[in-house]
Amino acid sequence: MAYKIVVDSCCDLTAEMKKWSNLTVVPLTLQIGDYIIQDDENFDQDDFIKRMTSSNELAKSACPSPDAFAQACEGDVDEVYILTITDKLSGCYNSAVQGVELYKDDNPGSKKKIHVFNSLATSGLETIMAYKIKELADNGTAFEDLVKTVEDFCVKDCFLYFHLESFDALKGNGRLFNLGAKVIEALRVKLICRRTDYGNISLAGKDLSENRILQKLVAFVQKETAGCDLNGKMAIVSYVCCEDKANTIAKLIQEKTSYKDVIVLKASGLNSLYASNNGVLVSFSK
Repeated sequence: MAYKIVVDSCCDLTAEMKKWSNLTVVPLTLQIGDYIIQDDENFDQDDFIKRMTSSNELAKSACPSPDAFAQACEGDVDEVYILTITDKLSGCYNSAVQGVELYKDDNPGSKKKIHVFNSLATSGLETIMAYKIKELADNGTAFEDLVKTVEDFCVKDCFLYFHLESFDALKGNGRLFNLGAKVIEALRVKLICRRTDYGNISLAGKDLSENRILQKLVAFVQKETAGCDLNGKMAIVSYVCCEDKANTIAKLIQEKTSYKDVIVLKASGLNSLYASNNGVLVSFSK
């Protein structure tokens, strides 16, 4: 069966993914005051973060329209797998669901099978799920079995932890649900947060030292994967203007776990906006 994978631009793309012929990226829109850009292949992280840090305006994002997702469903394929950021942080998932309905309304005789996955996260976790979809589809897994396997994989075997130096963008856009974190940040305590099984953000750990917080971040990866066979599994460190920090974390993960390789990626536009300057996101599967 011919298939395509559709992701929103919250998915941090690897160099390999950029070569996939059956991958379509639907971009979000980013805005700082009057400055408005698409979160696409032309996104310049360094420039965007400079604009964020120097502006008095709150950086914002807008999800793609349902029509954008409907158009992404076009093509001579039998199956379409759409993957979006958690519905707790963006309207992308709902927009994608509406887009599928638009496509079906415009193509009433189509037998194309389409499913929208809520990643319950963002960044590298979307990347990991996209790889899982591709692996199963390339192996000829039936549509319904693939959907169930990936849905279970997302909840049971995928993790996202992150350490940010600023929560301003998350708070300003109403995305920080743990109100206690406001007090902790005011006291200059460094935080590690995680995505929950419901796609929300929760506090995982805190410390006063940057070195210790990074060690704790890696310790969470160790704990979640303890006793697991990590052969063929993925670990991704996405970063915002802090490549050296990301490489340090990747090296520590390789030293402390059995991941064969840890991929280091520059975060996409949406992830750069929310993670802000010097933010790192660690996504992994077991």
